[in-house]
Amino acid sequence: MSLPDPAPRRHLHTRRVHCEGFLREDGLWDIEGRIVDTKTYTYTEPFRGHREPGSEVHDMAVRLTIDDDLVVHAIAVDMPAVPYPTCPGVKRNFQRLVGACIARGWRRSVNEAVGGTQGCTHVRELLFPMATVAFQTVMGWAEDGPDGVCKSTLSENERPMFIDGCHSWAADGEVVATLYPRFSTRAAAADSNDSGGD
Repeated sequence: MSLPDPAPRRHLHTRRVHCEGFLREDGLWDIEGRIVDTKTYTYTEPFRGHREPGSEVHDMAVRLTIDDDLVVHAIAVDMPAVPYPTCPGVKRNFQRLVGACIARGWRRSVNEAVGGTQGCTHVRELLFPMATVAFQTVMGWAEDGPDGVCKSTLSENERPMFIDGCHSWAADGEVVATLYPRFSTRAAAADSNDSGGD
């Protein structure tokens, strides 16, 4: 299924967000993200002046180095294109995220460390999809084959944090009942419904 046909319109702005996850040789993980904004028309900015279509309004990149527990060991921020000369002045503030854990309270940690005037709106926004890419990289599907480098990091008795995180991962749903039956509430829900009808 695709989106319905749009009304007649003119394309003005594009934001590209690109994130990738890497396993390092030292056993840590690098999560890299980039955000690029462009316009389709000629315009004039107050500091950079005349801008041609396709020139970057923003071009910002982040590398998070994390461990198996999703704790940040290092962060690097680059700003190749920014609309204001003062933007790069906040790059060093992102070092405050070293030691923060992506798995617990990441949004709060980001806002406390680099919220408001202490950070950059666009770099902050980029850190949130990077967090989901970190989960997919470190805790995603195990790699096929005996020599696969990506393995499941969940212990047999550990309840996955993504259960009840979305419709498909509902504790009383088919996916959890099939893949994680020990954490499924489907049988309990069925028993409750049966007893309610007596």
